[in-house]
Amino acid sequence: MRALDASWPRRDGVAVFNRVYLAVTQEVSRSVAAGGFPDVTAAVTLDVRFAERYLRAVDAVAADRHPPACWRPLFQLRRHPGVRGLQFALAGINAHIGHDLALAVVDTSHALGCAPTDLEDEFDRVGDILVSLEERIREDLMPGPDLFQVADPITHLLGSWSLDRARDGAWSAARALWALRDFPGVAEEMRARLDDTVGLVGRMLLTPLPD
Repeated sequence: MRALDASWPRRDGVAVFNRVYLAVTQEVSRSVAAGGFPDVTAAVTLDVRFAERYLRAVDAVAADRHPPACWRPLFQLRRHPGVRGLQFALAGINAHIGHDLALAVVDTSHALGCAPTDLEDEFDRVGDILVSLEERIREDLMPGPDLFQVADPITHLLGSWSLDRARDGAWSAARALWALRDFPGVAEEMRARLDDTVGLVGRMLLTPLPD
């Protein structure tokens, strides 16, 4: 992620999200080192599987392949002049939490031979770190107090999305996918629907707005 940050223009929409996510991974690493997770192996495995989902999307685009539907709006609109930094950041968080986190929980459960419920403490701790950073992200990237108060479209648009709701949805999706693990066809259909739905939300978050 540091290498990607150095290679992309700062205004690039994916770069905006990448900086946010880099801060999250650094905070998770500090928390692991400080004993903030009850099961270090589970926490590290979840963190790695989670990050891999985002990096695969980056690699897909670099290789001229389609990334998952949840990531396409961000990559397609990454240079749009009418989309603001905060929109890019939240669209990336939406894709990563709403889709990737659910699949990372399932990946981790398979890797460790446990059920998602055994990872709930690690899931909640990662979620708490994300929530603690969300306010800072909004403060750093919002267009400024006066403009934000009068810019009704962006106030309405960004107020309609909630990290807490996205996190709750990811947990429910992970548990449902795990319950369907013996029915691969149904599970794959659910993953596809989740991908499309999260992508639709991302497209809405990236609605170009007037200055």
